[in-house]
Amino acid sequence: MKPKIIIGLIGELAAGKGTITRYLKENHQAVSFRFSDPLRETLNIFDLDVSRENMQNISTMLRTNFGENILAKAIAKKVREGDDNFIVIDGVRRHTDLENLSDVPGFNLVYITADQKIRHDRYVKRNENVGDDKMTFADFQIKEQAEADRQIPEVAKSANYKINNDGSLEQLYQQIEDTIKKINEN
Repeated sequence: MKPKIIIGLIGELAAGKGTITRYLKENHQAVSFRFSDPLRETLNIFDLDVSRENMQNISTMLRTNFGENILAKAIAKKVREGDDNFIVIDGVRRHTDLENLSDVPGFNLVYITADQKIRHDRYVKRNENVGDDKMTFADFQIKEQAEADRQIPEVAKSANYKINNDGSLEQLYQQIEDTIKKINEN
């Protein structure tokens, strides 16, 4: 039986985590989990805007009342209990995330990075949350200092692999394939 491959993606805002997740789902039949999924579901249940600010507020409330690692524990549990052989976890951000996932057999942390201006342009174009399409570069720089993203540079230092997403999609896909090959060799 093939060992489980679990890829945790860490990266700054709009670095390409979602693009990599989609690629792995389409080309490697990976199952994906996002730290933001339970937050989005909660906002939808209460008919609130699925905005980055609201997700951060819900996340802060959950972590304040139930522990810093509440979301990471939930994802680690799903990963451990699942039968899937290829799992991608989108949105590792905090030390507590890494603490809860790093001891899961087959876990590899992959850091995705890209130039800040490129990431801003992508963020505005994808318009994933309410108001994203109107985000100025200055506001984007401020947004990156939000509590949810402050630990990313430090946690990313623990990454097993690094992908630079300044280039084309083809270059990104090749880096993904190269990373999977290295994971399989270890």
